Amino acid sequence: MSIDRAMPDYDLDDQAVVTAPAQLRAMSDPLRSTILDLVLERAATVTELAAAVGRPKSTVAHHVGVLVDAGMLRVVRTRRVRAIDERYYGRTARLFRIGKIDHPVIWENDLSVAAAEARAAYEADVMMSIHRHARIPRERGMEFWEKVLELVREFSTIPRSGDTVFGFVAGLYPTEHPALPDPASDDD
Repeated sequence: MSIDRAMPDYDLDDQAVVTAPAQLRAMSDPLRSTILDLVLERAATVTELAAAVGRPKSTVAHHVGVLVDAGMLRVVRTRRVRAIDERYYGRTARLFRIGKIDHPVIWENDLSVAAAEARAAYEADVMMSIHRHARIPRERGMEFWEKVLELVREFSTIPRSGDTVFGFVAGLYPTEHPALPDPASDDD
């Protein structure tokens, strides 16, 4: 699988580990999550982001500030416009991984946000989804998750075109799902 690393139009780390509750709160907000997704395409100003999300510039500026304070966005370049420096914001990393959080945090997870976002697609019968369970060793689960992360990286670098914005969500989690017992051996 070849990934075009030309996107976005600025340098950023491949990944960063999120370990602070403030970072989790910053990225869990739907508008801030959208802003983080938009700047994966290219760096953008608050004005451009506000136009893209259909929200006031003051609201978007506040959310950009939260992401900057959390270390998830940064100014990647500036441009002088009528005696004012216009700031272009970009992500600090292509992928944010959730690490060990020392303090309990209550927040919506990616799957609950995706479920709410996908409701219209479900009702229109155009949603594509799959849900599976497998009893596998933890090591194999982690190997599988690395493959999912590679697919997410590829999805994030696809050149933007077309007229539909697709959502992509993945999760791997332990469950209490029932499992068949190991097959009885012929010796029994």
